[in-house]
Amino acid sequence: MKDEAELYLQRAENELAAAQILFDISNNPKLQKEQFKLEKNFTFYSLVISNSYYCIFNSAKAILMEGDIKTGSPEVHRKTIGAFEMYLVKTGKLDVELLKIYKKMIIRAEELLGIFSREKGKRGEFTYQKLPQANKEPAKESLDNAYTFFKNINKVLRK
Repeated sequence: MKDEAELYLQRAENELAAAQILFDISNNPKLQKEQFKLEKNFTFYSLVISNSYYCIFNSAKAILMEGDIKTGSPEVHRKTIGAFEMYLVKTGKLDVELLKIYKKMIIRAEELLGIFSREKGKRGEFTYQKLPQANKEPAKESLDNAYTFFKNINKVLRK
């Protein structure tokens, strides 16, 4: 595997690990209190969604780099998904389900974090949730999607 592709794959794995850790900490008030000395229960579900998205983004960048396809600023996220769709999914190198996961994660990241908010001129439902706990289910789904995406990209790159 090319060095740049390996670097992006390592970044993806780090983001996935961070998402899992944050999800587990959010679900464990005892751990928060004993290990981190937090006096009240915190949730980090918004960060789980963000880290899950970056796992997927860096996984996509890794497979693109392996194919000598580079995407960069400006609009690196938009360019990356376009390249991922055009060069990989349409050539049959990857399952179309991975593209669906990627697109869904971009939408979720936009909704939650305001990514691309200038281009699309909107904020989504998660931005307006009053309680961080309300994002638990979307965070779990994002984490599962990131795991699936990373596992499949990793398998293709390491075969």
